[in-house]
Amino acid sequence: MQHVNSTRRDMIGIGWMLVTGLCFVAVNTIVHALDGALPAPQAAFIRFLFGLVFLLPVLGPAIRRAFPARIWGMFAIRGALHAVAVIAWFYAMSRITVAEVTAIGFLNPIIVTICAALFLGEKLAARRIAAIGVALLGALIVLRPGLRPLDPGHLSQVGAAIAFGASYLVAKRLSDQVPAAIVVAMMSLTVSIGLAPLAWAQWVTPSLSQVAWLGLVAVFATSGHYAMTRAFSAAPLTVTQPVTFVQLIWASLIGVFVFSEPMDGWVILGGGMMIAAISYITWREARLRTRTKTPVVSATKI
Repeated sequence: MQHVNSTRRDMIGIGWMLVTGLCFVAVNTIVHALDGALPAPQAAFIRFLFGLVFLLPVLGPAIRRAFPARIWGMFAIRGALHAVAVIAWFYAMSRITVAEVTAIGFLNPIIVTICAALFLGEKLAARRIAAIGVALLGALIVLRPGLRPLDPGHLSQVGAAIAFGASYLVAKRLSDQVPAAIVVAMMSLTVSIGLAPLAWAQWVTPSLSQVAWLGLVAVFATSGHYAMTRAFSAAPLTVTQPVTFVQLIWASLIGVFVFSEPMDGWVILGGGMMIAAISYITWREARLRTRTKTPVVSATKI
């Protein structure tokens, strides 16, 4: 009976993770469809303004709390890192295919794992190092430098992955001292403040439809994070992590049928290698009964 209940919870977790993937693919699709009509900082700024609306109930009490200067400094650092990441991501979405953005985004948890070892003193066993090597090889297969010309969008998305990873590490440090809801709310506030002058410097009067679409991006992003939280509460990461690969399949199909982009088998292969490596790291840590520190791909999304 216990096994049946566990299987049922695993299936619920997988279902929520599939919903998570659909939400984030919807985010990518909408931003890609805008096709750079608005400057990246401005598009990101409008998206985060909508996000603040959802977080107003948490934001007021958070601002009134007397945090130490060190905590406010960490909020500011995370906001700056995340602002850089979302600008780079929005720019990449206007330059390269949806599938490529999705696949390169799988680098996020690998970047976090490497940075945690370099800056937080986490141990990297030989098998974990090998898995990281496989993931980096997968990234090279996606990018294929030297075998084809790289678009600035490719480099921008790699930069976004690094910045998102660094932002996540700061968030991990903050989450040990501040409630998670406040960490999220303050991130949205600081990112909005950081983006405001950059958006103003390049401001293009948006149409009502563009504003509406960016509002929908905020809705899907918020829904995706909610669904991901439900997935984590229903099933372990070892069950939900491999499901993230489905995002790449959906993104590739969207690229083919909506944007007439070619199906790139190398992107599927490289992305699959990255997800396999991340899933192995997650499974290995679960086996060792240690606290999982590697986030899922979606955890560092906007």
